[in-house]
Parts: sequence; structure tokens; C-alpha cells
Amino acid sequence: MKKALYYFEKIEKAIMFVTFFIMVIASFAQVVNRNFLKLPIPWFEEIAVYCMIYMVLIGTEFGLRDNSQVSVTAVIDRLSGLGKKIALIISKAIVVVFCGTIFYSSVGILEAQIRSGQISPALKIPMTIPYASLTISFAIATLVQGAMLLNMILSLKKQEDTAKEV
Repeated sequence: MKKALYYFEKIEKAIMFVTFFIMVIASFAQVVNRNFLKLPIPWFEEIAVYCMIYMVLIGTEFGLRDNSQVSVTAVIDRLSGLGKKIALIISKAIVVVFCGTIFYSSVGILEAQIRSGQISPALKIPMTIPYASLTISFAIATLVQGAMLLNMILSLKKQEDTAKEV
């Protein structure tokens, strides 16, 4: 399981690196063009926005993985021991269900985009590419968060088994 999580993290980091690099280059080129060259190149902004969308959605899963997302922990902070672990498992299960629901819904949106054949205004690429960001990011989030939930449950089970032996 840890190996799968490792590979998903590698994939996420690769997507983040590529999209960040393209976004920075496109934004810089747009500024240079606007201030010096004054050429009609409308696709700089569009590609920067699409890259930012990918970065935000993939970054969301990064935040979920390392618990750096803003969260209200007033109830969980007051708990301890088994109660706290169960509350964290329930919380993670809610995240998995939410991510799975968004993933499932995004597949329908992506299918509609494929059927429509719509293309982007400046880049002339299929709009399935920007819309796929939602499907890809929530597929990864569902899998990674599901694996983390499973690890939490197995850890709790292992702890209970150890407590019974003592």
C-alpha cells in the first residue's frame, strides 16, 4: 500500500512541476509580450489558467495527505485515545466519500465534454483537457485518501489485537 501511495505522490509531483513550469513561462511571456512586443498572442493567459487549475486541484490532495488543509478540530482536539482515533477515521471516511462523489460526477462532465467536441478559444485544444483536471485530481484523491483510511483502520485493528494479547 505504501508503494502505491509513493507512486501517486510521484505522479502528483510530476504534474505539479510540469504545470508550474508551463504556467510561469506562459505568464512571463505574456508580460514580456504585453509590455514590449505587443504581438497578438492570446493563448498565453489561457494556458497559464489551465495549468493553475491543475495545480490547485492536485495541490488539494497534497494538503489532504499531509493535513495542511484548514480544518476545524475543536471536537477532535478534546478527544483522546480510542475516541479520537475513531473520530479521525470517521472524518477520513467523509473525505473519501466526498472525493469519490466528486470523481463520479466529474466523469459525467468529462463525457459530456467529449461528446460536445468543444475546443478552447485561444489554444484550440479539446476542452476535455482542462475538464480532465477535476477527474484526475479527484481520482487520485479518492485512491490516496481511501488508502490512508484503510491504513488508519488497520492500525486501529492492530492496536486492538495488541491490547487483547497483553
